[in-house]
Amino acid sequence: MLYNFLSVNHAQQIAARLNLRPTQVAAVIELLDAGNTLPFIARYRKEATGALDEDQLRQISGLIASLRALDERRQTILASIEEQGKLTPELRQQLLAADTRALLEDLYLPYKPKRRTRATIAREKGLEGLADLILKQLVTRQSVNQIAAPYLSDEVTTVEDALAGARDIVAETVSDHAGVRKRLREKAQRWAVVRCEKIGSAEDARGVYRIYYEFDCRVDRLRPHQVLALNRGESEKVLRVRMDLEERDWQQAISSAFRSDRRSPLADELEMAIDDGAKRLLLPAIEREVRRELTELAEAHAIKVFADNLRGLLGQPPLSGRTVLGIDPGLRTGCKVAVVDPTGKVLDTTNIYPHEPQKQWDAALKTLASLIARHRATLIAIGNGTASRETERLAAELIRKSNQAGATLHYLTVNEAGASVYSASPLARAELPGLDVTLRGAVSIARRVQDPLAELVKIDPKSIGVGLYQHDVNQPQLASALAGVVESAVNNVGVEVNTASASLLTYVAGIGPKLAERIVIYRDENGPFVNRKSLLKVPGLGPKAFEQAAGFLRIRDGENPLDASAIHPESYSIATAVLKRAGVKADAPATLRESSLAGLRAARPLSELADELGAGVPTLTDIFEQLVRPGRDPRSSLPAPILRSDVLSMEDLQPGMRLSGTVRNVVDFGAFVDIGVKQDGLLHRSQMPRGATLGVGDIIEVAILQVEPERGRISLGWVE
Repeated sequence: MLYNFLSVNHAQQIAARLNLRPTQVAAVIELLDAGNTLPFIARYRKEATGALDEDQLRQISGLIASLRALDERRQTILASIEEQGKLTPELRQQLLAADTRALLEDLYLPYKPKRRTRATIAREKGLEGLADLILKQLVTRQSVNQIAAPYLSDEVTTVEDALAGARDIVAETVSDHAGVRKRLREKAQRWAVVRCEKIGSAEDARGVYRIYYEFDCRVDRLRPHQVLALNRGESEKVLRVRMDLEERDWQQAISSAFRSDRRSPLADELEMAIDDGAKRLLLPAIEREVRRELTELAEAHAIKVFADNLRGLLGQPPLSGRTVLGIDPGLRTGCKVAVVDPTGKVLDTTNIYPHEPQKQWDAALKTLASLIARHRATLIAIGNGTASRETERLAAELIRKSNQAGATLHYLTVNEAGASVYSASPLARAELPGLDVTLRGAVSIARRVQDPLAELVKIDPKSIGVGLYQHDVNQPQLASALAGVVESAVNNVGVEVNTASASLLTYVAGIGPKLAERIVIYRDENGPFVNRKSLLKVPGLGPKAFEQAAGFLRIRDGENPLDASAIHPESYSIATAVLKRAGVKADAPATLRESSLAGLRAARPLSELADELGAGVPTLTDIFEQLVRPGRDPRSSLPAPILRSDVLSMEDLQPGMRLSGTVRNVVDFGAFVDIGVKQDGLLHRSQMPRGATLGVGDIIEVAILQVEPERGRISLGWVE
């Protein structure tokens, strides 16, 4: 028999949890079930959702998936218990009311098929009746031996054997009791202590886990990064970790359901069974559950940190319109150099060997100067890997000489994480055919400056290196979260469909890898798209995909000026009506459009105009914004990367010195900031004002607190 669990109002549950209106949540669920993507819903269905942002939509999507998975599990459990003939009306009601996976599994545990245990063996020997008497605490004048005697058999030859088997059944019954497990879990989550020690023979050459050699902390005070560090140390067999709960706490949890009666001759049997069940079965099970929950929470936190950092990195403003000389630095193998024009086209490549062991410093300067003069490059991008600081000194000397001759040359360091992964990928071979794999990294570094988003989408997000413990967390969940961030970033910016790579198009709402390839193939065979409607000629791109993707694809200099904006084709009639009322054309100069549209908005309330045009106020607001600044890149309002012309060393730093820096990574205990020396400085969270938040790519001013050259550490303070 199947049970109707969908009567549970998931929309109300989610709304209560997220402090939203049930109608908003119900609308989102309906839109998701209809196959709409999160970016599309966030931007083009604001009237239906009450203008929920993409993060809220993602939360709703995750929660509805979780609730539906819980419903499926509930249905499986009910069917299993009913098949056993043990589904009572009371149990059914309890299962239907269970609102967490843990509670559901607790209720199912006594009925869950088990491998052969000591208790199942005792039941097979006919000792369940004796176990029931122990549980009921039979009050009688009979002795224990007299009570147990009827249960002796060929398999159970002594009273002690009978009592031992019955105690095994009681121990398992105590351990499987849903109420006991719930209470004990709650106590453990609050009062248990995680203790850790170094395994005596274990090697920890670098002292990575030194702070955990003698460590204890209450469960509810453990920080996510500590949980992950303990797990890693345990898996590497460096640390021994256990969880302790005071005896009084677990005894209180059990006594709420099982209590001995001193009037019963079986009182001691129950107490022995409880002690055995707690130590052998219940406490280890609860420890596993609590630690698993701690791990899940810590992993979720780490994934969020990684996702937030990736969002900041992808959101860094592009330095467009520049010819860039990219350098992938190295020592023995030399520095790989590539020059790319403002469109990312490779103009020149070479190798230079300024550092040990070749030390061809002057020759390297001459080569770089020649490349810069020949291609009129104005910016040098240096990867931040091996020999990056030495290469910065080379760039600084080159800039001094060039700028003395009237040039305006600068350099900046670029996070090169993932460049080697890209260089060896099939995508790099297809994009840069005939170019040596060692030079592709320099091309990627240069392009990352011109448009970080367009270049970084070519790399597996896990290889970009802005997380903490990313290899220790749930990999499918991490991949899903990071893919969501990339999708959000790409759609927030929009994509020029006539120049975008298949990698970039893949993340446009409604497209995906296969359709992205087809778009590029069609474009190569038939020339640029002249309008958005022509996208429907791409094989496999049907009405639904067009609906989801069209608003995020830009066609500049096409037949319809609106195709260069974020206005969806479904709203073109509204946009045209707005322009008509404002007395201006879509291709009119920006200043004229802005003044005309401002006059229209000042003349009458937006809500009145929305009713007249048959549009919602949120949609009409977005249309006005796009008509004034069509296709505006939201990254353009962010501070530009810091360009440098000279290089600092740690020896140049003094306490109290103030510097501008770029946030490179944000972790639980603070943020790492690039201040222009080889080692990023740490801005510890204790140095940050309460409530302050930082993101990767943020430009901030910091003060030097302490420099430890021998340890490669720089401590930073916050500057208001």
